[in-house]
Amino acid sequence: MNKEHIQTIIQNALSDARLEFIGDDCNLQLRIISDSFEGMPMVKRHKIILNMLSESFQSGELHALSLKTQTKAENS
Repeated sequence: MNKEHIQTIIQNALSDARLEFIGDDCNLQLRIISDSFEGMPMVKRHKIILNMLSESFQSGELHALSLKTQTKAENS
């Protein structure tokens, strides 16, 4: 799965999201900064993102993804 496709999926749901990709394919890490995460525990944030990408995981297009999710305040 290409990074642009991941970015489109996430930004369609979280319009203020800023994404930073590190690595690729089997070692892909993604940092997402969005105020939509305000007040959410990390587990809920990650579940939301993984649900957005569930079709890609089920099809095998995306194998593994390491997530770091933050609000803008947590990132500063």
